[in-house]
Amino acid sequence: MNALENKVAIVTGASAGIGRATARIFAKEGATVVVAARRESELEVLVSAIKEEGGQALAVAGDVGDEYFAKKLVDETLARFGQLDVAFNNAGILGAMGPVPEMSLADWNQVITTNLTSAFLAAKYQLPAMRSAGGGSLIFTSTFVGYSAGMPGMAAYAASKAGLIGLTQVLACEYGPDNIRVNALLPGGTDTAAAKEFANTPEALAFVANLHAMKRTAKPEEIAQSALYLASDASSFTTGSALLVDGGVSINRV
Repeated sequence: MNALENKVAIVTGASAGIGRATARIFAKEGATVVVAARRESELEVLVSAIKEEGGQALAVAGDVGDEYFAKKLVDETLARFGQLDVAFNNAGILGAMGPVPEMSLADWNQVITTNLTSAFLAAKYQLPAMRSAGGGSLIFTSTFVGYSAGMPGMAAYAASKAGLIGLTQVLACEYGPDNIRVNALLPGGTDTAAAKEFANTPEALAFVANLHAMKRTAKPEEIAQSALYLASDASSFTTGSALLVDGGVSINRV
C-alpha cells in the first residue's frame, strides 16, 4: 500500500470516472495528490474523501485546454508540495460524433483542444518540474479507438487520442535520459458517466460489453490500477508504451 510513498502526483479529469478512481488509489498508495477538473465542487468532495481515508490532497479547478491553467496547476503543486513526480493527464471528452462532412470546425477543434492540445500544454510545464525532481512518470489517457480499431462517427476523438500516442513516443525519447518515463494508457469500455453518453440504453450497453473478449466493460478502479502501475517503480523500465487495458476489445472478433 506504499507504491507511491513520498511522491506528489497530479491527476486531471479527477471529478469523476477514471480520474477520480485513480486519485483515490494514488492517495491510498501514499502519494500526495493534486486533483484537477473544471467542476470545483466535485473536486472538493473528492479531496474530503481522500483526507477522510488518511491521504493528502489539493484541488485546483480549471480548464486543461487553457495554457494559463496548465502552468498554474504545476506552479501551485510546487508551491504547496515542492516537487512533482507523477502526472496522470486523464481529462478528455468524447465530443461531437458523426460523419466528417457533417462536423463543424468548432466541434473538431473542441475535441482536439481538450484531448490533445491539453496534453502538449501539460507536458510543457510538467516535464521541467519532473526534471528538477530527478525524474518522474508522465501518463496520458488515450484509447484503443484509432489505435487498434476504428469506430464510425468518432473521427475527432480517434484523431486526438491517436495523436497522444505519437506525443508519448517522442517525449519518451526526449526525456528518457532525464529519468522521466512517458506512457499512454489505452482503456477499453469503462463504466463511467461519460461512457453512458455514448451507450445510453440497455441494448447499447450490452452491445458495447459484447465487443470485449471478457464480455463486460471495466470498472474505473480497474483502469486506475493500471495507471498506478505506470506511475510506480513497478514500471521502472517501461516508457514510450501504448498500454492496452481494454478487456480484449482489440482482439475480439466474436
